[in-house]
Amino acid sequence: MASNSFKHAYQNPFYRVQTLFGDPLVKLFYFALITALLFSTVSARAGDIAAGKAKSAMCASCHGANGISLSPLWPNLAGQKEEYLVKQIKAFRDGTRQDPMMAPMVAALSDADVRNLAAYFSSLK
Repeated sequence: MASNSFKHAYQNPFYRVQTLFGDPLVKLFYFALITALLFSTVSARAGDIAAGKAKSAMCASCHGANGISLSPLWPNLAGQKEEYLVKQIKAFRDGTRQDPMMAPMVAALSDADVRNLAAYFSSLK
């Protein structure tokens, strides 16, 4: 009986991998490791809320002091997802999204400024 399992281990090249990842504790460890790596990369790219607030004065005239627009012409920025705001601001800045009012407002923003503004507006509720 033992010889059959011994033969099986050598006949299947993935036997060790299947055995290693079959253990629930090993699966939990790898899940925790991957989750920690994902969250560490997201937080490393997150902006500075205080710096975003300081830079947001130029946005207030259209989007409101607290990110809530007083006009239906302009969207609310408060509570938007941070990555969405980063993507949209960069699109306006780089010209892939066209708007004659937004283009001059975002033209001089650095990547750090964009991340900071996005962090600030996404922190508002």
